[in-house]
Amino acid sequence: MTSANTQTIMTKEQLFAQIQRKRSFLCVGLDTDIKKIPAHLQSLPTQEAIWQFNKAIIDATAPYCIAYKPNLAFYECFGVEGWMAFEQTVRYIREQYPEQFIIADAKRGDIGNTSQLYARSFFEHLDIDAVTVAPYMGEDSVKPFLGYDGKWVICLALTSNKGSHDFQLLNVGDGDRLFERVLRTAQTWGTSEQMMFVVGATQGQLFEDIRRVAPDSFLLVPGIGAQGGSLQEVVKYGMTSECGLIVNSSRAIIYADGTEDFARVAGQKAAEVAAEMDACLKSKGL
Repeated sequence: MTSANTQTIMTKEQLFAQIQRKRSFLCVGLDTDIKKIPAHLQSLPTQEAIWQFNKAIIDATAPYCIAYKPNLAFYECFGVEGWMAFEQTVRYIREQYPEQFIIADAKRGDIGNTSQLYARSFFEHLDIDAVTVAPYMGEDSVKPFLGYDGKWVICLALTSNKGSHDFQLLNVGDGDRLFERVLRTAQTWGTSEQMMFVVGATQGQLFEDIRRVAPDSFLLVPGIGAQGGSLQEVVKYGMTSECGLIVNSSRAIIYADGTEDFARVAGQKAAEVAAEMDACLKSKGL
């Protein structure tokens, strides 16, 4: 736990500097599923099993990534033990790898007073850098998260799942599809110094449309690796002069090996992705 007056701050400029320094824009998703972690850890108590797995993954991948993204569902499903493991994980990253950008993948989105408490939980109690937010309920459900200097809101815009087309591509008038209206409207709530957008890697050339509406914003891009998204397409259509991308990989890295050698293999996989990203940055002159 970190008190509000000692919160860390990661500006857009600092984030880009970190990308340039590490030659990577990789985010490792800490989607820790007890049923998928190596067998030798499954015999431990739930909190310890999650914590030991996360710690090993973090230590192995930290040189190759610039961010970690724990998905809250994988912790909340275990009640108090899961939440304690989540807090322990965040605290460890803060203490041992303070340069890392920490994203709480929580997809919160509720009326103002409830959102204020969600924001307080992540930005004051836990000192998270960013939280994913569902903007469906509009401005007053998002604004409370924007009230913290140096903290980020990551709005869902165009997601990687199959059902994203049910609503997000609907024409809502004036030539806009719903995801484009979300982008336009959300940018009136906050600047590109405090707001990012989730855009799934599986959306391919639609990144061109995203960049037409949000040319300067950082995008959190899930969906490469196990979900089949193409890093090359994401970079071709989505990269900016400040990179503008945080590309997440979860299962393809953290579950690459199911033996006691899992951490070393995860580090190797992260290094391979980082090497691809270095080549992408060079191809864009960054």
